[in-house]
Amino acid sequence: MLKKISLTVNGSPVTLEVDVRESLLEVLRNRLGYTGVKKGCGVGECGACTVLIDGTPIDSCIYLAVWADGKEVITVEGIAKNGELSKVQLAFIEEGAVQCGFCTPGYIMTATAMANSGKKYTREEIKRELSGHLCRCTGYQNIIKAVEKALKE
Repeated sequence: MLKKISLTVNGSPVTLEVDVRESLLEVLRNRLGYTGVKKGCGVGECGACTVLIDGTPIDSCIYLAVWADGKEVITVEGIAKNGELSKVQLAFIEEGAVQCGFCTPGYIMTATAMANSGKKYTREEIKRELSGHLCRCTGYQNIIKAVEKALKE
């Protein structure tokens, strides 16, 4: 069964028909071309597919596209402004928090939500917030350092 939905992706309004069983990940990657949203585990365990929905980090692989109707979706492609990387993206580069890079977009999206919250986070709180992400290259220390740096700036 198809359903027409309207949402905003990275600041641009989008209207399309989706299968009611289609995940937001499938729509973003396969139909709209946002390949920064990675398909990892497919069951909401690894965080590679994280996007911001109305400012909240969500695993798009287990979020149905129809649920995004009327919502604002931000992918990693949408956080740089006017060709300038965000402070989170820069911190990941400066701290060497990019290994193979597969998990990086998901981490950046969660860190962006943290930065946008204005909240001060302890190291333990940062670890807790990032706990829904897996890095197979074991780059956790540099990732945590990058998030700490981005949150200080």
